[in-house]
Amino acid sequence: MNYALATIIQFNQGSNEVVVKARGQAISRAVDVVEIVRRRFMEETVKIKEIKIGTETVGEAENARNVSAIEITLSKI
Repeated sequence: MNYALATIIQFNQGSNEVVVKARGQAISRAVDVVEIVRRRFMEETVKIKEIKIGTETVGEAENARNVSAIEITLSKI
């Protein structure tokens, strides 16, 4: 709920777009935040503009591993 509140505050302070980013197991939390903001609090004023998915390399040399990532852009209507 803290992330959803932070997103709503960004919009109320005048931002036209807010980007929610997450990696790994936090991806489901990012999706939940976007859905809470979109369906509960700002149903008529916010829409999903873009969704990007990909893989990022985390760590160095032998400890390097690939982690899934998501970036969801919300914009005011």
